[in-house]
Amino acid sequence: MNTVAPPPAQKSARAEASVTLPRECTFDPDDWAILAQHWYPVALSSEIGDEPLSLRLLDETLVAYRAQGRIVVANDICPHRGVPLSRGHGAGDGTGIRCAYHGLRFGEGGRCTDVPAHPASKIPGRLNLRSYPTVERYGLVWTCLRPEPDAAPVIPAMAHWDDEGFQQINCPWIDIAAFAGRQVEGFLDVAHFGFVHLDSFGDPDNLEVPDYTPVRHQYGHSVDYWSTVSNYPHGTKQAPPGFQWLRHFDVHLPFTATLVVHFPDGALLNIMNAASPVSARQTRMFAPIARNFDTDQPVQAVYDFNRTVFEEDRAVVEVQKPENLPLDPRLEVHIPADRSSIAYRRGLRDLGLSHFFTA
Repeated sequence: MNTVAPPPAQKSARAEASVTLPRECTFDPDDWAILAQHWYPVALSSEIGDEPLSLRLLDETLVAYRAQGRIVVANDICPHRGVPLSRGHGAGDGTGIRCAYHGLRFGEGGRCTDVPAHPASKIPGRLNLRSYPTVERYGLVWTCLRPEPDAAPVIPAMAHWDDEGFQQINCPWIDIAAFAGRQVEGFLDVAHFGFVHLDSFGDPDNLEVPDYTPVRHQYGHSVDYWSTVSNYPHGTKQAPPGFQWLRHFDVHLPFTATLVVHFPDGALLNIMNAASPVSARQTRMFAPIARNFDTDQPVQAVYDFNRTVFEEDRAVVEVQKPENLPLDPRLEVHIPADRSSIAYRRGLRDLGLSHFFTA
């Protein structure tokens, strides 16, 4: 395990103690220390049960399970002899999981509750797992690798999720072989619709990007983007002639954004783009959706359309160079349509992220 101390410029936002990095960390150490302070989704709530589930976040290998109905997220390694707990199995009674090597049982909070070789002996505290806080929200399980002591979790907001009349939909996650920052920037981009999304909703005859202005806020920035580009899937409905579609983007740094699309007749759809950084080159994208129309219809069509849109984006994001996201504005050329992208990069830079993102 590598250990680094936080640089002076970031000590106000970090714990004073040194930072233990994951094995084979793909991030710059200083950048990892900053990113690990934020909350990310790691799984759908429905995926986590009594059996151990292997996960990865910011290069840290994790295991998730339920014990007495409560979710546990911990390092995926048995403190006894270093076997991944994700290779084990559930205890069989909902009390936790057992290691595949010697059967040690781990329950709520990652505490070791049984050592079969010594059932009557006191269990040392060092056998407890290193666990992380969890929050279930929007049908996702969120965690943070370096939470601030006694601080409340800061989970990105999602409008309408709990509003009356709105349907809650949890789309299957999508794995993307690219950096999370690149994926989020693509989600915010409004100039690629008529080139990238030709199989979903894009119009090759409607390419001009009207002016828009990002507005900064505490967690990132927001944008109201008006245009005549329809959000209906090809071959379905049509908006009234000249209808102005409002797309409200809201960014929660570092890697989450939401998009509320205003349809005709007051219909609203909010999709969250929660890019979970598996590593510096791998992203797991979660997309909970809330809508107040077609709520009695099967959700498979939503899954299919969402997959088509994000697969179109993935094909571009995975081939971008450099693979990281350049935060120095001099490293790439910009056009007026990039205002949201520029605001996003500025926000990441203001978090203190630097070397990895500009190298």
